[in-house]
Amino acid sequence: MKIYTLHTKQNIPISIEEAWEFLSNPKNLAVITPESMSFKTLSGADREIYAGQIIQYIVTPLLGIPMKWVTEITHVVDQKYFVDEQRFGPYALWHHKHFLKEIPGGVEMEDIVDYKVPMGILGQMVHPFLVKPKLEEIFEYRRKKLIALFGEYKQS
Repeated sequence: MKIYTLHTKQNIPISIEEAWEFLSNPKNLAVITPESMSFKTLSGADREIYAGQIIQYIVTPLLGIPMKWVTEITHVVDQKYFVDEQRFGPYALWHHKHFLKEIPGGVEMEDIVDYKVPMGILGQMVHPFLVKPKLEEIFEYRRKKLIALFGEYKQS
């Protein structure tokens, strides 16, 4: 069983409170997801984030095929981190850790996604040229969108 990891960091020039308010709000996931993915929240985003929260989405990750994605928020420490895990969706495993840390002039945002592609060896074969580039594209879009929303971080 091959488990892959995507690890990104980005500094944003806002307070820890602003960062937490925006990034931990499930409704804002649609804001930082490429429009081409036709991301839509179906249920579960009507409250502040909490452990045990189930959120249902429709997303079009590949080849224009819409699919349901169900995640559970499994861990939350206010203004420090939260974890979402896929319960149903396109991956055989999806475990996404979101960390926030105050730094001079802003916040360091760190994402660590551990994931497994479905379909065994076939999934592993398409991972390098289909799945991995798509995930990198999504997180690059998020990086650029956060800069557009909050400005570019300049070290103090």
